[in-house]
Amino acid sequence: MNSDRREFLLKSARTAGLVCLSGLIWSAYVDELTASKLILRPPGALKEKDFLSTCIKCGLCVEACPFDTLKLAKPGDNKPLGTPFFNPRDIPCYMCIDIPCVPVCPTNALDEKLVSTNGKLDINSAQMGVAIIDSQSCIAFWGIQCDACYRACPILGQAITIEYEKNGRTGKHSFMKPVVHTDVCTGCGLCERACVTQKASIFILPREVALGKAGDYYVKGWDEEDQKRVKNAKEIKTTTKISKDKAIDSLNDMGDLLDD
Repeated sequence: MNSDRREFLLKSARTAGLVCLSGLIWSAYVDELTASKLILRPPGALKEKDFLSTCIKCGLCVEACPFDTLKLAKPGDNKPLGTPFFNPRDIPCYMCIDIPCVPVCPTNALDEKLVSTNGKLDINSAQMGVAIIDSQSCIAFWGIQCDACYRACPILGQAITIEYEKNGRTGKHSFMKPVVHTDVCTGCGLCERACVTQKASIFILPREVALGKAGDYYVKGWDEEDQKRVKNAKEIKTTTKISKDKAIDSLNDMGDLLDD
């Protein structure tokens, strides 16, 4: 009788263990499928798809961060389990000069080349995300003097600048509107952390989400660097019935307008 009871208890324990394990596996799978696209990765992270296939979830980058900025995603975070991320409103990236979280990565999911200039580590070249300003909530756009985000920016006067504009409502004061320069902003989040509004009016989003793309068919004709961007673009011509006629003929064609 005792042996039967022990066997029953063992089987019950095994079943419960399998159910729990299956639940964890399923939870991880669901998290992977429904993971938010608004994830901010450490400096030097590969593109998200490549990052997820390269990161082995070892946590070395998290251990290397001296400010406890980086966290490993856990069940319920709505992020791929075990992958590193940060929430700048809680703890931003403090832009360490030696970027300790990157060199320790054993798989190059955090690639030193992506945060280097002329072969040397350069945290200012990081592209963790980009700052976006909600002008409806930012009190500087109301006319209240605030430059907290500008002062907090580690690339002072470059990633965020202040644009002065006359306050027509008062006729006496100036608006001090912050402007984010996306080509310089690293997405460190120090501005978001410093924002004085209840919910940050300046916040960091992944660059792929926040920024548009002009494409190869539009170019800044006055900018030599931008012209290099489209040097391999191929011309595409479309022909319609109206394009077969000369432009002047098309403009002079009154059609049936004079029939009445």
